[in-house]
Amino acid sequence: MYTSPARGHLYPVVPIMQELRRRGHALALRTLGSQVESMRALGIDAAPVAAEVEAVELDDYKARTVPAKGRRALATFLARAQHEAPDIERAIDAHDPELLLIDVNCWGAATVAEASRRPWAMYCPFLLMLPSRDAPAYGPGLAPPRGPLGRARDTVMRRLWDANIDRMTVPALNALRARSGLGGLAHFTDLLRRPPLLLSLTAEGFEYPRRDWPENVRLVGAINWDPATLAPPWLAQMRDPLVLVTCSTERQHDRRLVHVALQALPPAGMSVLATTAAHDPDQFDPPPGSRVERLVPHGAVLERAACVVCHGGMGITQKALSAKVPVVVVPFGRDQLETARRVEVAGAGVRLAPRRLTPERLAAAVQTAIACRPGAARVSRACRLAGGAPAAADAIEARSAHRSSSRMNPAQTASSHTVGLVRHP
Repeated sequence: MYTSPARGHLYPVVPIMQELRRRGHALALRTLGSQVESMRALGIDAAPVAAEVEAVELDDYKARTVPAKGRRALATFLARAQHEAPDIERAIDAHDPELLLIDVNCWGAATVAEASRRPWAMYCPFLLMLPSRDAPAYGPGLAPPRGPLGRARDTVMRRLWDANIDRMTVPALNALRARSGLGGLAHFTDLLRRPPLLLSLTAEGFEYPRRDWPENVRLVGAINWDPATLAPPWLAQMRDPLVLVTCSTERQHDRRLVHVALQALPPAGMSVLATTAAHDPDQFDPPPGSRVERLVPHGAVLERAACVVCHGGMGITQKALSAKVPVVVVPFGRDQLETARRVEVAGAGVRLAPRRLTPERLAAAVQTAIACRPGAARVSRACRLAGGAPAAADAIEARSAHRSSSRMNPAQTASSHTVGLVRHP
C-alpha cells in the first residue's frame, strides 16, 4: 500500500489493512513518517515514503480564493508524483508484490503501478471527481440539478471545470506516463478509470445515487479508525450537550471555526471540545467547561456528542455520521464544498458558508443540526450496508485472485495470496 503523507489518507484504510492481515495476507506499507511506528505496532511492515515526497507541502492555505487553492493543491500532487515514481519502484523491487493498493492522490505511484503489469487497485477517501449525468458538476458544491435549466448549468460548469483541471494536470501526467511507457490521458478523470478496481470509501445515501458508475468503482462505505488511545479522564467531566469542533489535519484557514464556536456555544448552554490538529491549541482561550486540544480520539467523543462542527473533511464528517451524530459543515476549500452539500442533501446536518460564520449563525446552525439525527442515522445505515473493510478486502482479493489464476498453477493459487506492497510467503 502506498499513501499520501496525510493522516486523512492513511487512517481510513487501516481497517482494510487489518482485515487483510486477519485473512493471512502479508502487508507492506509506505506512508507518512510520523505514523510509521503506530502502523508497526499493528503488525504492519511500514516504512516512510521518500523524504522528497513528504517535503512537498500542501500549501493551498496560502491562497485566498477557492480556485487558487485548487491550483496549489494540484501543483502539490504533481510535484509529489515526480518523487513517488522512483520511490514506489524501489518498494516494488524490495517486496515483489502480488498486488499494489495506491492512494488516489498519488499520481506517480499510480502510473508505476499501471506500468508494472501487476494487479493493482486505487482507493479514494473523498468524493470521487467522476462526472455523471445523475450528479451536479463537481467542485463548487452545487445543489443537484432540477429540470432543464439545472442540467444546462451542469453541462456548462462541467466543461469549464474539466477544461481547467485538464489544462493544469494532463500535460505533466502524460509526460510521467510516457516515461513509464504508457499512453496518454485525454482528461484528468481518465486517471480514475485506469485501475481495475477503484475503492470509494463512501456509499450512496451520502454520495448521490448514479446509474453510470464506471465498472471499476466499488463503493464500500465509510471506513473509520482512531489510534488506540484511552478516552481522557476529563471527558467524563464535560457537561451535555457536548459539541465536538474539529479543524483539518492539513493546514488551512479554519482556526476561526474554533474561535467562533467558543464564543457561540457555551453561552447557549453547550460545552465545546475542540481539536485543532494543524493549529497550536495554545492560541485559543476556552471558557470554563470547554477544552481545546490538538488531538483527541474522536470515537470516544462521538459516543456523547450531540453535534459535530467541522471543516467538511470526509474523515470527520463520515465518522460523525457513522456514529449517527449530525454535523454542521463550514467548508474552507478542497473537496469540502462537495462534502458540505452532500450533508445538506442527505438531511444529516447544516451547511454554513465561511463568510456567514458568526456566533449567532453558528449557534442557530447547531440547534438546527441537532434535529437532523434521523438523517445522520440514515447515512450511518447506508454505509454499514455497503460492507466496510470486509467488502473492500473481498474486492481486493478478487482482483488479486483474478490475475494470480492466470500466472500461477492451481496448487499455488489455492495455497497463498499476498496483498498490498507485499512479500511473497
